[in-house]
This record gives sequence, C-alpha cells and structure tokens, in this order.
Amino acid sequence: MDVKPKFKVIFAIVKAEMASEILEKAYDAGAEGGTIFYGRGKSKHAPEEFLGVPIEPRKEIIMILINEKCATKVLKTVLDAGKLNEPGRGLAFIVNVDAIEGISNYGKTGSLQDEF
Repeated sequence: MDVKPKFKVIFAIVKAEMASEILEKAYDAGAEGGTIFYGRGKSKHAPEEFLGVPIEPRKEIIMILINEKCATKVLKTVLDAGKLNEPGRGLAFIVNVDAIEGISNYGKTGSLQDEF
C-alpha cells in the first residue's frame, strides 16, 4: 500500500515588499518553495482617500504548499517573520488540500528533504 503525504496550503497576506523576506524564513522552517502574488487591499471599514481619490494599499500574497507535518511550524514562522500578530500587519491561514496532481518529486515522505 502506497501512502501518499497529506498537504496543506499556507496563505499569508502581507504588506508590499515583505513577502520575499518572510518566504526565506519559511524555507528555514521547512518550506521548500512558495509563490508570491500581488494584490490590493480593500476594506469597507477603513476607506482611505487622498484628494478624493481612493487609495488601495498594495499587498503581497504568499502561497506555500506544505506537508501537513510541517504546516504548523511554518505558519508560526510566517507569523513571527511578518509580525502578523500586530494590528495592520497582515494575516495568515491554512487551507486543507483534498487532492493534488503534478507533484512527482516528493516521494513517500512528502519532501525532497529526509526530515524537516
């Protein structure tokens, strides 16, 4: 019986220019890769304007596919590196992965490394 590893996805929404540094710290904690998306923040609670023109703060969104065994450790590292427990710094969360295709180099342990 071939046991496949279970995966989760960590998402973190952070201020612009912070994602690369946070992702580097995530690598040190066991993440093997990640993707950075760019976006804009929008909130009905804090509309910001300058001379009547709406300002939408730039954001970076980090997505890390990770073996479930390492997800909590990497999430804590992301929280600490981004100081996400401070107001206005961003947020992070984990999503379960029900199915995944296209990963051929993870082997039985779910990692390219022997241990995280």
